[in-house]
Amino acid sequence: MSRLLQALFGRLPIGWLQLTHNRTRFAAALAGVAFANVLVFVQLGIMNAMGTATLKPYTFFQADLMISAGDANALSEGGNVARQWLLQAMADPDVADGVGLFVGNVPWDRGDKDISLTTFGVDPAKPGFMVPDIAADLGLLEVQDAALLDRLARGIGKEEAAAIRPQTPLSFETQGRTVTAYASFTGGGGFGGDGYMLVSDQTFLSLFPARTSTAPDHILLALRPGAAPEAVIARLRALISDPSLRIRSFAEAGQEDLRYQQTRRPTGIIFGFGVLIGVLVGLVIVYQVLSTDVADHLREYATFKAMGYGPRFFLGIVLEEALVLGLFGFVPGLIVGTTILTVMGKITTLPLAMTPAMAIGVFLGTLLFSSLSGTIATRRLAAADPADLF
Repeated sequence: MSRLLQALFGRLPIGWLQLTHNRTRFAAALAGVAFANVLVFVQLGIMNAMGTATLKPYTFFQADLMISAGDANALSEGGNVARQWLLQAMADPDVADGVGLFVGNVPWDRGDKDISLTTFGVDPAKPGFMVPDIAADLGLLEVQDAALLDRLARGIGKEEAAAIRPQTPLSFETQGRTVTAYASFTGGGGFGGDGYMLVSDQTFLSLFPARTSTAPDHILLALRPGAAPEAVIARLRALISDPSLRIRSFAEAGQEDLRYQQTRRPTGIIFGFGVLIGVLVGLVIVYQVLSTDVADHLREYATFKAMGYGPRFFLGIVLEEALVLGLFGFVPGLIVGTTILTVMGKITTLPLAMTPAMAIGVFLGTLLFSSLSGTIATRRLAAADPADLF
């Protein structure tokens, strides 16, 4: 390694030699940097999983616009919307079709474990609002108390989920009724529930008797080909007499939901601070190691300074040490972080995984905060007088 660094820098790798001179301290420093990387990886992984889980239910539907209550910051939160606004929206010439969407959580007592299913009530006569994989089975929901079940829901075995089909349905009790799943679709557990379920709007109302067909949670609209969504939104805001309603594109609704979860919900804020804390931990560890190393070699640096070497020379040595710590500390951090995310993903069924973007981002961040720590650590040396260092 010394020869490689010497060829790379064109000089004796003083920083590398100083770090490796005390192998115990070097190993402890690498462990500290790796620990900081693991903290950042885990927090970023959870934040990414939150984003994926938040946007997942939006992938079940095909719509151009969505009308929601003013306090509906998320798909499963907020008040109801009067169906009369659907009828008014249909008066716009560019609105081709519309449907009400009902959302609620139903419990399922599995004996050894209770799970919660985020349930959507849809009109089975309008498969155009569903993605093709779900639309193909939507006709099964015309039977009362029929359902399409999330095959990736937490608490449901893979073999049990794979066996769900019209010939071998799965029935269970919830909300005082017997619901029968005749087919399944791909969803996955999230932060607000263990999985998803699709039922007809009539079945949904039987599961939630306090709800009424005149007040869905959201209204989905499909526009005619070639229609400009922003122009239609502007006309609908003038056409619909309730100014408190949120009228936006379906894609925009998903992004607003994601921003709400990450910046206003306590969980997202906590994970964001976790990333910041991981960076600060790495910054402090690298600074402490480099500051101690500078203090231990002040006499040697004084000799170089008396010989005429300038601040750039000393900064280069300390930055060399910082980059070595960042690079060699990143590798074990990446391995441990990937392992932890993989294990957590299997246990929780959340979409936790190491992504190339995460790895590259954390690697560049590690080099950046290591270099920053090295720059700070050289301030004492730059201001010192060689005569005072002996």
